[in-house]
Amino acid sequence: MRAYRLAYDGRPFHGFQRQPDVPTVEDAVFDALRDLGVLADDADKPDGYAAAGRTDAGVSARAQTIAFAAPAWLTPRAFNSELPASVRAWASADVESEFHATHDAESRTYRYQLSAPRDGAIDPDLVRDALDRLSGEHDFHNLTPDEEGTVRDLSTAVERDGDFLVVELSAGGFVRQLVRRVVGLAVEVGRGESELSKVDRVFGDAVVEGPEGVAPAPPYPLVLWDVAYPGVSVSVDDDAAESAREVFGERSVALSTRGRVAGAIRDSLE
Repeated sequence: MRAYRLAYDGRPFHGFQRQPDVPTVEDAVFDALRDLGVLADDADKPDGYAAAGRTDAGVSARAQTIAFAAPAWLTPRAFNSELPASVRAWASADVESEFHATHDAESRTYRYQLSAPRDGAIDPDLVRDALDRLSGEHDFHNLTPDEEGTVRDLSTAVERDGDFLVVELSAGGFVRQLVRRVVGLAVEVGRGESELSKVDRVFGDAVVEGPEGVAPAPPYPLVLWDVAYPGVSVSVDDDAAESAREVFGERSVALSTRGRVAGAIRDSLE
C-alpha cells in the first residue's frame, strides 16, 4: 500500500468524490491510473483505495491524501505524468496493508483565505472572538445539514496576512459544510451583522433555521491544508513538488492579472 499527497485547484471540479456526468478530482485520479495501467478499465477503484476527505465543489487542497495498492514504480512524478495540471501528486509514503486514508487520519486542518482589507467592513477582533467561542467540543448540528455525528472538538486560529485573514480550523473530522458555516458565522459577527450571542444559540438544542440560520461561506477560498497520520512518514518527491510549485505559481499570476484587470475597469467607471 502507498499513500499519496495531492494538491489541486478545486475550481474546475465539482468536488473530490466521483459524481455522474460532472468532472471531479477522483475522476481525474482514476483516469490517470487507468492510463498508467495501474487500474483496469473494468475496475471501479484500486484495491484498498480510500481518501482522507470529500472536499466540496470549488474547494482546493494542499494535502488531500489517497492510498491504495500501488506498484513500486508509481512515484508522485510518475503519477503526475497522466494527471491534469490542476491536480499534482507531490509526496508519498509506504503504509501497512490495513492502512485506511479516511479512518486512520488523526486530524484534518483546513485554511480559509478571508478577504478583509484593513479599511474594510470586517473587524478582525470580532472574528477572533467568534472563533474562540466556536472552539472546543460542541454539538454543531446547526452548522451542518448532517443529522448524525455532529459533536466535534474544534481548534481555531486566525492570522492577518496583508488584506486577508487566514482562518485555520482543525478537528479529527468534519461533517458536511461545517468549516464553511463556521467561517460564515465568524464573518457575520465580524461585520456586525450578528452578536456573539448567536454562537450560543447555534449550540443550543433548538434548530436555528430561516433568516437566523448560518449560510456556508463561498467554497473557493477554502483549502484542505493538512491531514495527520500517526506513525506515517511522508517523503516529498522533489521533482513532483517543483512541478506543483510551477503549476500553482502560474495560476497565481493568472488570477492576480485577472483581478488587476477587473480593478482597472472598476476604477475607470468611478
